[in-house]
Amino acid sequence: MVRWIQDPAARQSIAAEILHALPQWFGLPDSTAQYVRTCGSLPFWTWLEEDGAPSGFIALQETSPCAAEILCMGVLPHLHRRGIGAALGRAARDWAIGQGYEFLQVKTVQRGRYPEYDRTNAFYEALGFRPLECLPELWDPHNPCQLYIMALPGAAAERDSHAAGA
Repeated sequence: MVRWIQDPAARQSIAAEILHALPQWFGLPDSTAQYVRTCGSLPFWTWLEEDGAPSGFIALQETSPCAAEILCMGVLPHLHRRGIGAALGRAARDWAIGQGYEFLQVKTVQRGRYPEYDRTNAFYEALGFRPLECLPELWDPHNPCQLYIMALPGAAAERDSHAAGA
């Protein structure tokens, strides 16, 4: 089940445990350590198994007053394709809608570079993300950054109604 985690140390511990189990995606020690540190201060959800063990997480950060980004997400490899990532994605999306964000975005490696990232791209597309643009030099030439975006329902209409009444 999906649970909101408030304790910064718990967020970091969960992120570290899961990211270290995903070296195909998070194999750069400095980068992984930065994700773990940053997760301590972000909106953060985890998937807890029946025994209370975390098996996945998602962390969001604000990128502008109208957009939030999935900064980091992971599910233990032996539990991929069981709906955990989708449930975490829905929880983050619902929270972003409740916060009034208009868009949710995520960055990953462009499709066609590595099989594991092709699966990642397919996952985000299945959640409803659409490719916005590729930023080929953001990370490095071997890992062109694909930016995906999702328009969030209701947020723009709510913003426009507040602006009209102001």
